Amino acid sequence: MNYSAIKYCDIANGTGVRTVLFVSGCRNCCKGCFQPQTWDFSYGKPFTKETQEELIASLEPSYIQGLTLLGGDPMEPENQAALLPFLRRLKTKYPQKDIWAYTGYLLDRDLILGGKCYTIDTNELLSFIDVLVDGPYLEQESSLMLKFKGSANQRVIDCRHFMENGEIRVCM
Repeated sequence: MNYSAIKYCDIANGTGVRTVLFVSGCRNCCKGCFQPQTWDFSYGKPFTKETQEELIASLEPSYIQGLTLLGGDPMEPENQAALLPFLRRLKTKYPQKDIWAYTGYLLDRDLILGGKCYTIDTNELLSFIDVLVDGPYLEQESSLMLKFKGSANQRVIDCRHFMENGEIRVCM
């Protein structure tokens, strides 16, 4: 997997102060996407062990609330396979840190058994995610007034609740 950027001390992509990883690769190609260069799976730099160590170290300060995964799209099957071992390590070291992820796919359609992005890694990966912002970015529904999402159709979902109960609970 490649990644396009890492932001430290970010306050725009989830609650609190966060580390943000922008992965490369997205097949949704939403019109008006703010970083279309990340659609290319080979864009950016390789997601190496060294990169993972830097990310984990960045989460050490108590004022860092957690990690956010953006893209591209972290829920592309190739990205799920690369992110799962990393999230296992992260949650082992920092079980109290939360994880947010943004995807253009729909949790209850594309990321369930039989869905277009469901893989052998999906359920375990989702089990590590606290909040999932799902749905494609729709330029005609965009607004700067929306909290933690770019367009009104997107949902900010309590992913833990979904994994435990199979129900979508929008948390913001």
